[in-house]
Amino acid sequence: MAATAERARAAGTASAGLQEATAALQALSLPAAGGEDGDGDGNGAERLAELRRLMAGVESGIEVAEDGPYLAANVTLYSWLGERIATCPQVALCRCGASETKPLCDGSHSRVGFSGAKDPKRVPDQEDSYPGVGVTVLDNRGLCAHSGFCTDRLASVFRLGREPFVAPSGGRVDEIIAAVRACPSGALGLAIDGREAREVADPVREPAVEVSKDGPYRVTGGIRLTGEGGAAVPRNRGASPEHYSLCRCGHSLNKPFCSGMHWNTSFKDPVPDPDGEVTLFEWTGGLPALTRMTRLFYGKLVPEDPLIGPLFASMSPDHPIRVAKWLGEVFGGPHAYSEGYGGYERMISQHVGRCLTEEQRARWVALMCRAADQAGVPQDAEFRAAFVAYLEWGSRIALENSQHDAQPPAHMPVPRWWWVCDATPGARPSALAVPEEKEPVTLPADGEAVSYDAHIRPLFRPQDRNAMRFAFDLWSCEDVRTHAEEIMKRLRSGSMPCDGAWPAEWITAFERWTETGMAE
Repeated sequence: MAATAERARAAGTASAGLQEATAALQALSLPAAGGEDGDGDGNGAERLAELRRLMAGVESGIEVAEDGPYLAANVTLYSWLGERIATCPQVALCRCGASETKPLCDGSHSRVGFSGAKDPKRVPDQEDSYPGVGVTVLDNRGLCAHSGFCTDRLASVFRLGREPFVAPSGGRVDEIIAAVRACPSGALGLAIDGREAREVADPVREPAVEVSKDGPYRVTGGIRLTGEGGAAVPRNRGASPEHYSLCRCGHSLNKPFCSGMHWNTSFKDPVPDPDGEVTLFEWTGGLPALTRMTRLFYGKLVPEDPLIGPLFASMSPDHPIRVAKWLGEVFGGPHAYSEGYGGYERMISQHVGRCLTEEQRARWVALMCRAADQAGVPQDAEFRAAFVAYLEWGSRIALENSQHDAQPPAHMPVPRWWWVCDATPGARPSALAVPEEKEPVTLPADGEAVSYDAHIRPLFRPQDRNAMRFAFDLWSCEDVRTHAEEIMKRLRSGSMPCDGAWPAEWITAFERWTETGMAE
C-alpha cells in the first residue's frame, strides 16, 4: 500500500525501479490476501479495489524500462481469445521472452542479460506509397510485425512474395480500409487525395493490450508509450499512434516494437493442460475471430442481400460485436453477452414480433457460413459440424420466437453448445495432417514385469486416446484396468484402433499385463 501510494504520488515522474517494485509487491499481495488462488484472509478483492483506488489518478500508459520489462499502469490486458486477464493496476510485462510467469515479468531479463537495443541490421525505416483508384496505401516494412493479417485476409491486394507488395486495384476500397485498420503493427496507412488520412486508417477503440498467441503485445486505443524518464518512444515514419505491436520474444530487431522474430525463434507461450478439452470458443479463435466474422456478415454480406438486408437496416453500430459476444458465450467463452446486455431474455427480445420466414432463416444461416469462410474461421469437419448445428438450431428457435402468437419461455439460461457426438479435434486422423512422431515403444523382455507406465501407456497414441475419451481415458491406468477385458477383445479382433490392428507382439504385451496384476 505504501509503495502504491508513492507510485501514485510520483505519477509520470516515477522511476522504473519504483514501478517495477510496486508491480511485484502488488502481485505478491493478492495471493497473500486470498486472491483467486490464495489461502490468505479472503480480502483479495477488497485489497485490489484499494490498490486501484490509490492509482486511479495515474494516466494509463506503458513505460519501456531500459534492458527490462514493460511497466504498464492502469491498462486492461486481454488474452488472444479476447478474455480479460486479471491484473493489478501496476504490472511489469515480460519482454525478454524468458519469464516463467508470462505475460508477467519474473526478473529473467537480469539472468539472461537481455538488451533492449535495436539491431543495426533491422529493416530500414522507409515508408512506401502504392497509389490506387480512390485510395493510396502507405506501408513501412521497417515497422511490420509479420502477423500476416493483410496477406491472409486480402491476398489480392497484399501479395506475399510478389512485387509490388501492394496492388491497391486488386480490392475494393472498403476492403483495403478494413485491412489497414486490422494491421496490428501500425505499419500500414492510407492517403486520400494526396493527404495521409489517419482518421480513416485508425479505428476508435478502447485502450487495451492483447497478449497474442506466441507473439507480440498488440496495443490499441492510443495507449501512451514512453521510455525511462517519460519521453515518448520514437516511432517509424507513418506509424499509427492508435495501435502498435511490442516485442515479447526478446529478439526483435526493432525493439521495443515487434519485427516478427518470434517466428524465427519459435517463441511459444506455456502449453495449456493437454488433458483439458478445448471449447468451441477456443477452437474458433475466441472473440477476435468471431468479431471478424460478424463484421463481415453484417458489414458486407447482409447489406448486399435483398432478402435479409432490410431486417438489419436499422441495427445499432455495435450489433456485430453483440452477436460475436453471444456466440462466444454460447460456445463456452466468457459471459460477456450476459454481463454486458442481459442474457437470454435480451436476445429473445430482438426477435419477438418480427415474423421471420423460413426463407429468411435459411439465408441467414447460409450467409453466416460464408462469412465464417471469409473470416478464416476453422474449416475442419468436427468444428463445422458443431458450428452449423448451432446456427441451424439457434435460427429455428429465433424463427419460432418471432411469430405473433409466440410465447417464449421466460428466464431460460444462455445455451452452452458443445462438440457434436463427441466429434472433437484430434478424434480422427486427418488425411492432410503431417504424420506425427511416434512415441518410442519399449516392450517388456522375457521374464520382465510388465507395467502400465513403462510398457502399456506408450502403445496408445494421442488419436487413440481422443477417439475413446467419450467412454474412458486410455492414458489413465485405472481406466484401462477397469476396461481391460473389453479392450483386449477389441485388440484381438483388430477393431481397436480403428485405423489398423496392433502388431502381435503388442497384443501379447497387453495380455501379459492383464494376466500379471496390471501394475502401474
